[in-house]
Amino acid sequence: LIVPFTSDRGLCGGINTFITRTVRVAVKSIHAQGKECDIIVIGDKGRSQMKRSVGDLITRSATDIVSPGTFNLACGLATEVLEAGGKDYDAILIVYNSFVNAAVYKQAYKVITPLKAETIEGDDVLGNYEFEPDDKAEGLEDLYEYLLASQLYHSFMDGACSEQSSRMTGLDI
Repeated sequence: LIVPFTSDRGLCGGINTFITRTVRVAVKSIHAQGKECDIIVIGDKGRSQMKRSVGDLITRSATDIVSPGTFNLACGLATEVLEAGGKDYDAILIVYNSFVNAAVYKQAYKVITPLKAETIEGDDVLGNYEFEPDDKAEGLEDLYEYLLASQLYHSFMDGACSEQSSRMTGLDI
C-alpha cells in the first residue's frame, strides 16, 4: 500500500510532480517483483496527477486537509488507511517531501511493516513483556496503529514545511 502526501494547492514548485514520479517508480518496482499494490492519495494535486498514470490503483483519497495538521488528523488518517485494508499488505509505503532548508527539499519514504506476535519460525516476539489485556496480538495491533499515526504525522508535518518553503521560494520576487 502506497500513501503519498501531496498538496491541495498549487504554486509550490514541483513538489507534487516529484512525489508523483516517486510513486510511479515505486509501482513499477513493486510490479517487477510480481506483487500488487494500491494507492491512498493524500492531497488533491497529487490525486489529479496520479489519475493519469496509476489511476486504476488509487483506492481512496483525502483532500481539503488543513495544513499543517494535528496529531488527531494523523490518527484519523491512520484509521482510514487501516480500514482500507492496510493490515492486509506486506507493508505501507509513505512517500513525502522532507525539508532540508529554505531552498531544498527531497523526496523521502518510510516503510511501515505490520507488527507480528510471532516470528516466521514461531518464536514469541515479546515473550518477556506483559500485555494488558492479555491478548498480545490485540496489543500489537494497537501499537501498530499508533506507530502508523505517528509516522503519518511526521510525514505530514515535514511535507507541509517543504510545501510552505517551496511556495515562499517560488513566489519570491
